Amino acid sequence: MKLLVAVKRVIDYNVKPRVKMDGSGVDLQNVKMSMNPFDEIAVEEAVRLKEKGVATEVVAVSIGPAKAQETLRTAIAIGADRAIHIQTDETVEPLGVAKLLAKVAEEEQPDLFILGKQAIDDDSNQTGQMLAALLDWPQGTFASKVEVDGDRVGVTREVDGGLETVKLATPAVITTDLRLNEPRYPSLPNIMKAKSKPLATKTPEDYGVDIAPRLETLEVTEPPKREAGIKVDSVDDLVAKLKDMGVA
Repeated sequence: MKLLVAVKRVIDYNVKPRVKMDGSGVDLQNVKMSMNPFDEIAVEEAVRLKEKGVATEVVAVSIGPAKAQETLRTAIAIGADRAIHIQTDETVEPLGVAKLLAKVAEEEQPDLFILGKQAIDDDSNQTGQMLAALLDWPQGTFASKVEVDGDRVGVTREVDGGLETVKLATPAVITTDLRLNEPRYPSLPNIMKAKSKPLATKTPEDYGVDIAPRLETLEVTEPPKREAGIKVDSVDDLVAKLKDMGVA
């Protein structure tokens, strides 16, 4: 079984994003970048399936600037066998990402395509679903448990009412949720070995995909600062205050 895993280079989750002075977007200059946390979970799950003997090869894929190769090397250090980098300095929207990943899937013919349910920079939560639609593959989104049984995959999904389990025929698309696993830290020897593992570089033009944006960002602003709260002496005072504010 071959597994494809999509990874994205984003602002590190410990860093507070800063908006550019002109409000045109988020300032990425001199900001620590790392692998999207949900994608780390996807890589970890793929590597675990390989360690169980379920998968024979794990291929990491990323779309982004030249520095995205660092993210791919991290995926290899965790346990991926090789990587594909689709290099572009343009901002690629979820539909463009899905189209490129679909082309990679057609070329690589994987049994499973695993990716994080969303990226923490745009929070779109769209790529996995679009990819499944483009490939006409079954999908298991928000996975908190994955069990492979031959050519069938059981995916336990986190839904509003609790948990839902679906059975998918391969090839299929799976998007990972937070409680699926806890990603490992790549060891120093594996980080060094990752530098010599195969990493192919492509461009969107190689796949014949138009990544021109379909959305226009008008303005980016920081959320308003939270105002200081007040103390009340009793429940009656609280209710009265809420009524004055138009809340109750």
